Amino acid sequence: MITAGDFKRGAKIEYKGEPFEVIEFQHVKMQQRAPIVRTKIKSLKTGRVLEENFPAGDKFEPAKLEEKDMQYLYVDGDHHYFMDMETYEQVPLTAEQLGDAKKFIKENMTVKILYYKGEPISVEPPMFVELAVADTEPAFKGDTASGGSKPATLETGAVVKVPFHIQIGDVLKIDTRNSEYIEKVK
Repeated sequence: MITAGDFKRGAKIEYKGEPFEVIEFQHVKMQQRAPIVRTKIKSLKTGRVLEENFPAGDKFEPAKLEEKDMQYLYVDGDHHYFMDMETYEQVPLTAEQLGDAKKFIKENMTVKILYYKGEPISVEPPMFVELAVADTEPAFKGDTASGGSKPATLETGAVVKVPFHIQIGDVLKIDTRNSEYIEKVK
């Protein structure tokens, strides 16, 4: 059991029958009242964020989550297929279940899939991925002095801001947590 007074950022708890992750918390002591914990918790199933206040003594079950490494195989209609690296079982997931992760995954990439009570609930791509630029505006002579950026569409459909010298076909290293360009891969 996890008490509200013991919350840490990233703690995963069961609340109202769903798995939640603690995003923020603050211990508040009020005069002549029991202390409370103000929290922001994110549903691992739907992604919605709730702001809740809990008495510091409230107890929660830790969320029973399982994480599996799986390989992205292909897309067929509305389903994206992943293969369990241990059992070779194929699991279809919808675009809704993939969420923002679909912008950064490509065939044969290994991702982490989070399971709750035997059901896949979210997909986590690697922290850094290497993707080719599919479309971007051409660079103009003299643009590099400004230090600005331009949008580039990657092979997976994601759009990121890149420096002016980046061209179509360049392979880039991208941070999947914030969709930022890191560097051009040589």
